[in-house]
Amino acid sequence: MPGTVLLLAASPVGKGCLVDAASVLPVLAAVAPAVLSGADTANVVELADPLEPQAVLTRLRAAATAPGPLTVFLTGQLQLDRRQRLPHLALARTTPSTVRYTGFPWHWIREELRLRAPGGTTLFVDLHADAETWQYLGTQPLDVGPGVRLYGRIAPPPPRRTVATPTYMKSLATILRSGHRPPPAQLHQQALTRAIGEEPRSVQRDLVLAVDPVAPAPADPHAGITAAVQAGRHDEASALAAQWEQAALRTFGPGSDEVIHWMEVRADLAMFAGDAVRSCRTWLTVADVRLGAGQAPDAPGVEAAVDRAHHQWGRVTDAGLARELGSTLAELRHRVPGRRAGALQDVHTRLARLAGSVSPVGPGIS
Repeated sequence: MPGTVLLLAASPVGKGCLVDAASVLPVLAAVAPAVLSGADTANVVELADPLEPQAVLTRLRAAATAPGPLTVFLTGQLQLDRRQRLPHLALARTTPSTVRYTGFPWHWIREELRLRAPGGTTLFVDLHADAETWQYLGTQPLDVGPGVRLYGRIAPPPPRRTVATPTYMKSLATILRSGHRPPPAQLHQQALTRAIGEEPRSVQRDLVLAVDPVAPAPADPHAGITAAVQAGRHDEASALAAQWEQAALRTFGPGSDEVIHWMEVRADLAMFAGDAVRSCRTWLTVADVRLGAGQAPDAPGVEAAVDRAHHQWGRVTDAGLARELGSTLAELRHRVPGRRAGALQDVHTRLARLAGSVSPVGPGIS
């Protein structure tokens, strides 16, 4: 089965740039796709200094839903948004005051990878952090979710008026250009050793990432669900998720993180099956449950649920169902406007079009 490789290098334009992230892409691009992936063949997607968070999300989502192993090579810098103090990958237009709207939230990576089978995903990262984010990472390590391998380094901010070099990622790419791909843990160690040899003072201060949570049990529910989806058995996958949701409900109670997780899995499964109505309805319920559990309207989980409900609502073609779901979505959008400017207005505009409609309509903006 072919693998998928995502090469992502991002850093702000101008004086806010801490690392020359894009400089590593020519070296990585010179490596054969099969070597990058560790599979017999691979599809490679390259993103160099992207401008919009949604563009990155679209590419990451496509890579995460592709069958076969996924390897992500991520180079860039981390910054905190000032409202929620959550780490974001800074993009080309990101400034300290606009991180929340122009950066790529790190927790979106976890969200997009959560349905992948354990052992099927590996992230290699070479990241630099500004002073505030560096302090934050001392007590809040980066998390990419269960079953995902994470290797690399996070470096402190370079000296003032200095743009750092992604030494770790360049070392890793140089090793891979030999045509041999060691196991991920061994490749990481070789790259780290090589980087220390080239930049000893800097690299020895870095936070080293080496997370390999994979010894997956045969009964792992996510693996079974993923296998069913990839085989086109969507009803089976949905039934399995519903069973685990009910088990979580009995064990942990309504509104628990475990129950919400399986609700989100069911919403994604409906999307994979092409059932936009069921997916939208489930995401609306997830948002309502999170808000009912006391989560803030701008909490990442709440915003993500409403955004995904909105996205699926835009794909509902039945006018009656679109009006019904749209009314609920509009009420939620008043409480949870999200990060995308004009999201509430988009709902009202489409509802106005639907008000006099008696026949099926095409997808709206999402």
